[in-house]
Amino acid sequence: MADVTVPAPPASQGWQAARRRAFALGLAPSLIVLLAITLVPAAALLVASFTPLSLTDPAGTFHFRDPLGNYRHLLEDARFLGSIATQLKLSAASVALQLAVGLGLALLLNGPSRVLGAARGAFLIPMVLPPIVVALIWKIMFTPDVSPLHRALDAIGWPVRSVIANPDTALWAIAFADTWQWFPFTMLMVLAALQMMPADPIEAASLDGADRWQLFRYIVFPHIRPVLVVCGLFRLIDSFKAFPLIFVLTDGGPGTVTEVTNYYGFIQAFNFSYWGYASAIAMVILAGVFTLSWLVGRLGWNDHDKR
Repeated sequence: MADVTVPAPPASQGWQAARRRAFALGLAPSLIVLLAITLVPAAALLVASFTPLSLTDPAGTFHFRDPLGNYRHLLEDARFLGSIATQLKLSAASVALQLAVGLGLALLLNGPSRVLGAARGAFLIPMVLPPIVVALIWKIMFTPDVSPLHRALDAIGWPVRSVIANPDTALWAIAFADTWQWFPFTMLMVLAALQMMPADPIEAASLDGADRWQLFRYIVFPHIRPVLVVCGLFRLIDSFKAFPLIFVLTDGGPGTVTEVTNYYGFIQAFNFSYWGYASAIAMVILAGVFTLSWLVGRLGWNDHDKR
């Protein structure tokens, strides 16, 4: 029987294999850290959500006799269901305001002027402030006894009661403060898209007699629409993290009108020590954020691809 000689692999294949090994070894430390700080805590949260774990009796309550008990109780918890509605209202209001304000200012500040450049830099200041500092700023602004805004309104004979103590305006006050901090993110993203936009379509449409509204509607907006979808997606995810504003400004009140879902979970975990129930709330929030993010991204990008 004749010997069969197996050809050696090409040198390029060996180089590609070595390259893949080098990439794997380079990524391994980061993946290990990512696993340790994200997946492991998430797995622990999921396991705890299947137990009635309470810090008042950790040994006696860490069991799996009724793993879906917490989730069944969530469906019957009127306060939890109300917190979901509050969260949705806050997210819708804050994201819509941030997109609208950011888009409007980006259109106004889009230009090569030095004055506009300085204004763009000034508008970025709120975004770089820590959330707790922003919360303290607006706590002062919304407190009538110390607020310069309230004193100015009193001086002109137009006294205004505290908006964070009024059940009808407290949630809007939080949405306003959140918008003040994060509209620069949308403004910055839209400005970048506008400055990368080719000038030829606008010049051609202007020569054809298009006015400013038509230029924006048919040329500018389709160009920046994917950027707005990305901004909306990021701000939707971050809107579920308005905890510092709520904690400092209203503490979930008046009553429960500003008690969003993550704040309710905080109360269950740290006020009542029901860690199993709070873990179930956190898992519902996580699932909700993933679902909303997928829907917003999917609908936005699919429609853009069709266009």
